Amino acid sequence: MGKLIINSHADFEKHVGEVLGVSEWQKITQEQINKFADATLDHQWIHTDPERAKTESPFGTTIAHGYLSVSILAYHWAQIVEVNNIKMLVNYGMASLKFGQPVLVDSEVRVVAKLRSIKDLRGMSKTEIDVTMEIKDAKKAAFDATVIFVYHFK
Repeated sequence: MGKLIINSHADFEKHVGEVLGVSEWQKITQEQINKFADATLDHQWIHTDPERAKTESPFGTTIAHGYLSVSILAYHWAQIVEVNNIKMLVNYGMASLKFGQPVLVDSEVRVVAKLRSIKDLRGMSKTEIDVTMEIKDAKKAAFDATVIFVYHFK
């Protein structure tokens, strides 16, 4: 399935209830986790100390911050949908974010996105997109959430 091209509110509306697409797998590295820890000032050992995690963590290795997995959502969304003819995009919020299981270092993740709803708000399109971040070879997802974007089409 290639990238979905959206050029208008009407284009989006055609896909309500449908899976919009699936992103590519992305490997989560220790370097990425460490950089996220530096950016967020969250250096908890379970994320940043591989030696201690080997012996003290129930996972036997370091894990990505939950919010790191959420933060890379924009990267994955851009692989799924290309929205054209917009003046502005507003990341309006998230609803029902629930973490399913931690992302272990060197795991691969991807996003599956489904359009839950779209509303016309005086010329702006408020979209609710159900997203699941899957972990390769894992039974549970890293997280499930509903992401809300507002697109102001030209």
